[in-house]
Amino acid sequence: MIDIKLIREEPELVKENIRKKFQDEKLVLVDEVKAFDEEYRKVRKEADDLRAKRNSASKEIGALMKQGQREAAEQLKEEIKQVGDRIVACEKREVELDELIKERMLVIPNIIDPSVPIGKDDSENVEIEQFGQKREFAYEIPYHTDIMEKLNGIDLDSARKTSGNGFYYLTGDIARLHSAVLTYARDFMIDRGFTYVIPPYMIRSNVVTGVMSFAEMENMMYKIEGEDLYLIGTSEHSMIGRFIDTIIDEDKLPLTLTSYSPCFRKEVGAHGIEERGVYRIHQFEKQEMIVICKPEDSMLWYEKMWQNSVDFFLSLDIPVRTLECCSGDLADLKVKSCDVEAWSPRQKKYFEVCSCSNLGDAQARRLKIRTKGADGKTYLLHTLNDTVVAPPRMLIALLENNYNEDGSINIPVALRPYMGGKSIIK
Repeated sequence: MIDIKLIREEPELVKENIRKKFQDEKLVLVDEVKAFDEEYRKVRKEADDLRAKRNSASKEIGALMKQGQREAAEQLKEEIKQVGDRIVACEKREVELDELIKERMLVIPNIIDPSVPIGKDDSENVEIEQFGQKREFAYEIPYHTDIMEKLNGIDLDSARKTSGNGFYYLTGDIARLHSAVLTYARDFMIDRGFTYVIPPYMIRSNVVTGVMSFAEMENMMYKIEGEDLYLIGTSEHSMIGRFIDTIIDEDKLPLTLTSYSPCFRKEVGAHGIEERGVYRIHQFEKQEMIVICKPEDSMLWYEKMWQNSVDFFLSLDIPVRTLECCSGDLADLKVKSCDVEAWSPRQKKYFEVCSCSNLGDAQARRLKIRTKGADGKTYLLHTLNDTVVAPPRMLIALLENNYNEDGSINIPVALRPYMGGKSIIK
């Protein structure tokens, strides 16, 4: 959510930002917010003036009563009653206007960073850099679920019976590999100075609307029937929500946190042959990194965070690239974002495995996450998030890049201590 001062003082800047995101249908919201805000301030001033008048009249009534001028005092009381009625009407309208403003402000997109490329959708995202050496294969690499099934590592048929499409059973060494990746990711981030956290897996609606846009919520979140609780789609949600309405000590900044959680997603609109298997699923596990920092430090941390993801995959001998998200592909709260994509030797293309985002003060504004400067004034902090790793999708890249002609899988050196010393899965 942007600062309403931008709409008051620079409405054309806000409109131009909306155009850059190709959301012209939202242009009218800027004018509506501006008009509602002007009325809100007028009504609030009127209410303040009337309250001051009522306070002054109350003192005058007391003085008149002491002087024995009861008739004049009663007349003034009647006038003040009418003032009171008008104050109630003003206060009611204030609440109405505040809600109208909030509804619109929540869907006006955040101001994107000037470095973000302009484009309509993800087809116009821009490659930044490639990392790692692509391995050459003289033999065909099977589809990832076929690899897993031959290793007795996955059971999709039973999962369809118990839970439906988009679920899975991982078994044996593949299940162990899945857990090894997550444990290694935890230690990898701890070694980089991040504090390990296991957060709640459900959050209330006020946290949901604080951390994401309505469109994202509708397409992602599962609601617990009969309760004000949602299953998290990523641990970022509850990790940022942890600091709702909090003033964090400035000398404790930045907060650098890494969290583990299961994640639950509707995955509305998922389709296509590459969506089968474990590429798009309703339930998975993830290691995340979260940073809460001063505004002037957020871009520095943005660069550090995506580099952490790149380094993690390179440590497992998986080639990756970074892809800058264009304006039309940015979620409304994001200032800047890039994807880390892993190389698929089977498909001869990259696919997304991590997403790094700088949200500026959007989440902090919604959730009131602040700090206090040396001058004693409070100000909003910036929030960032990035995926360390999200198996089982990441296993696709690991299996394909370490696949042997006989169907066995080489275990990357970094994972072997977490696999009981094993170097290969047969």
